Amino acid sequence: MLYLHGMRITLLTVGRTDKGWIRDGLEIYMSRLSHYIPFSLVEIPELKNVSALSQAQIKEREGDLILKNVKASDDLVLLDERGVMRSSVEFASFLQGKMTSGGKDIVFVIGGAYGFSEAVYSRANSKISLSKMTFSHQMVRTIFAEQLYRAFTIMKGEPYHHE
Repeated sequence: MLYLHGMRITLLTVGRTDKGWIRDGLEIYMSRLSHYIPFSLVEIPELKNVSALSQAQIKEREGDLILKNVKASDDLVLLDERGVMRSSVEFASFLQGKMTSGGKDIVFVIGGAYGFSEAVYSRANSKISLSKMTFSHQMVRTIFAEQLYRAFTIMKGEPYHHE
């Protein structure tokens, strides 16, 4: 087996996936992932009445909500433009390493529009970047779920990924 029994992967996002076509794609990959590992999506509602807040204050409040959804034992991985960029094969290897060393639940986080607070950066175990390009926070969810699915097919030697 690729992972330790009982291990879970969670994708934690700030804001709901409100575009139907993005949600449809996300649900396809979430369904496929469930064949490999318990996978869940946790969507933190967007903050209300933020017009009077600075970007830093918004990041702080979102950061508090993110950290409330992370257990002390979780392996926290931020999807962040300052993170390490990997090929799909390298990402599969990174994931395999995390899954075989300690068996902690892994929580991947997609932050809000302004990024992460310093408290979230301090708590993070790793940071990964999907691309030098900027994607909408909605689209990143589906792109990431597809890459996670791809990583599992690579680990299993299944014919989804082509080099």
